[in-house]
Amino acid sequence: MTSISPDGRGVDSALDPSAEQIRDMGGRAVEWIAAHHDSIRDLPISPRTSAAVLKELLTEPLPAEGRDFADLLRVFREVVVPGSRHNGHPRFFGYVSAPGSAVAAVADLLASTLNANVVAWRSAPAPTELEHVAIDWIKEALGCDPGAGGLFMSGGSMANFTALAAARHRHCGDAVATHGMAAHPAPLRVYASTETHHSIHKAAALLGIGRTNVREIPVDAHFRMDVDALVSAIAEDRAAGAEPFCVVANAGTVVTGAVDPLADIAVVAREHGLWMHVDACYGGFARLAPSARPLFDGLSEADSISLDPHKWLYLPADCGCLIYRDPEAARPAFSMDAHYTRVMETEPAEAFAFWDYGPDLSRRFRALKVWMTLAHAGSQTVSDAIESNLDCARHLAELVTDSVDFELLAPVELSIFCFRYLPPGARAGSRSQADEEHLDRLNERIMVTLQQAGSSYVSNATINGRFALRGCVVNYRTTRRDMQILLDDVRRAAAQAIEEMR
Repeated sequence: MTSISPDGRGVDSALDPSAEQIRDMGGRAVEWIAAHHDSIRDLPISPRTSAAVLKELLTEPLPAEGRDFADLLRVFREVVVPGSRHNGHPRFFGYVSAPGSAVAAVADLLASTLNANVVAWRSAPAPTELEHVAIDWIKEALGCDPGAGGLFMSGGSMANFTALAAARHRHCGDAVATHGMAAHPAPLRVYASTETHHSIHKAAALLGIGRTNVREIPVDAHFRMDVDALVSAIAEDRAAGAEPFCVVANAGTVVTGAVDPLADIAVVAREHGLWMHVDACYGGFARLAPSARPLFDGLSEADSISLDPHKWLYLPADCGCLIYRDPEAARPAFSMDAHYTRVMETEPAEAFAFWDYGPDLSRRFRALKVWMTLAHAGSQTVSDAIESNLDCARHLAELVTDSVDFELLAPVELSIFCFRYLPPGARAGSRSQADEEHLDRLNERIMVTLQQAGSSYVSNATINGRFALRGCVVNYRTTRRDMQILLDDVRRAAAQAIEEMR
């Protein structure tokens, strides 16, 4: 049992350690953090382990007695770290996964220590104001109007869900909010390209709109939404008695990184009275890079924009973001009165509540790592890092195009690249369906072999029906040299895969 000191503090309590104990724990943890950042390039990207091995190492009954922090840190270092995939490695190109940064990690530690619940101004005055500042910086980076507003969320999926909820409420009003979708007389329609992230379909399902009411619009040769097809689909649906209410454009698709023609889609949305949402979770912050900025013309005309600062602002997860062009247009979808949330403040800024603009009540202090990273690094440093990532992907495309044993399967628009290995003789002449299927199987085997080897890591995609090795550069550590190493690693994996498939 913990004894009590004369000042009322617990003595030797694991829940309330002394300042000296905290310094000891923090010092040990920071030493590991520094060593990890210093050595991450030399680590194998993927662990060679299994669920059974990890379960054996980690499973134990609920402990009745506590253990020393040094022992827990040992388990972290010796089991958790080597049993993890290291997304911060400069040649981790899988999915869209940023490395995090040291200053953001420290910010997360500070935010967790302060433990502010950023629900409303009265709950966390300074953290709320800091979130407004960080949102203003993001608005400026995107070229949004000063009257726009927003909030941080867990990630892009929740931001997309929230945007569709706001769009549905603007179209349907309180009847659906009160009585459900059965109160609306006609089916709703959402429009999105065939390349749109599945979170849009999931949001439609969860909101009662229905996945079949997300109408997929075909794309052009660069995987961008066909605007003429969008206009035709809207006309067809209206003629059939459905109600178009929202169009979702992409600012960096998850498969190829394509950016839809945002300005043209904005014109269509205005003409037909649709809420325009832009999924910019992956690509939106590329607007900071001068070479990519023209792709984002029309972004500021969107009614809502979803972003993931834990992607191209290089932050650790989780940190999503949703920007509203007119926050008051979204507010009716989420504002509800309850006696325990009644606002007493009369000053508008102090009466502000984040629950009026999204589904969450409890909210962690995500803004601190956004603010601290941008304030510490500066937007120019972030811009330069993004520009370097774009350059690395373009360089990979050039290396592939100039090679005799690789083939590019999609244009490189931002920092995603899709390619495949070609064995000797496969490039020449036309290929049969059987040849294509063999290439699919070979490249799938190459990917698995590459991932297990630990030097480079790519994920997979399907491009025009063909299996592709897909990579995404969102790491400030990655250089052009890493792109050459990746291709060399793929060649070694290909040699092994070909031998195993004989």
